[in-house]
Amino acid sequence: MPVLRPLALVLGLATLAACAKNDLAEPPVDLGDFVMGHNIVVSDKVQKVPISRAATPEEWKVAMTKAVDDRFGRYEGSRIYNIGISVDAYALAPPGIPVVAAPKSVLVVTANIWDDAKQKKLNAEGKQLTIFESFDGDNVIGTGLTKTREQQMAALSYNAAKAVESWLLENPTWFGLPTKEEAAATAKAAKADAKAAEKAEAEAAKLAPPVTAVPAK
Repeated sequence: MPVLRPLALVLGLATLAACAKNDLAEPPVDLGDFVMGHNIVVSDKVQKVPISRAATPEEWKVAMTKAVDDRFGRYEGSRIYNIGISVDAYALAPPGIPVVAAPKSVLVVTANIWDDAKQKKLNAEGKQLTIFESFDGDNVIGTGLTKTREQQMAALSYNAAKAVESWLLENPTWFGLPTKEEAAATAKAAKADAKAAEKAEAEAAKLAPPVTAVPAK
């Protein structure tokens, strides 16, 4: 897979980073009837950018599997979906690089999803995602100087799982949810109905006979 050259070029762009915070303690976003079945991570063909700390394919498999479990294991839907992720390439920022040239850690993955009951792949082609480290104070000087490679791998895997979740949200019909257009139309209709009901209530109030106070005996 020809991902090494463009990935190597990206490493020099110190301003490119994803902004993210750990949201696993919050309720998961709506994914309809989703519940995760198989969590399949393959990393045997992963490529390492030359300027990078080394990590084994098995280490990437463990890190990515945990990140997917942590994120998608929270869902309790009624239909099983299987997630497959290929770890394609990575660069883990090494220590000892001058601040002005501090590279970013980057991870490239390809995601696929299957409807388990139908034994059917839902996406026609694998969704390739390029994942950057979250932007924080550590990244300004390069995480090679502030984090271990295990911490870098965990952060990238977390961001990758979140990116996969965002991709799934772009395809709501896979999970029995309406499209954005359908949801917007439903909300618009509900708003119109509420407004019509409010107008009818106001008109009825105008036509109602006045209430005459009865003197107390």
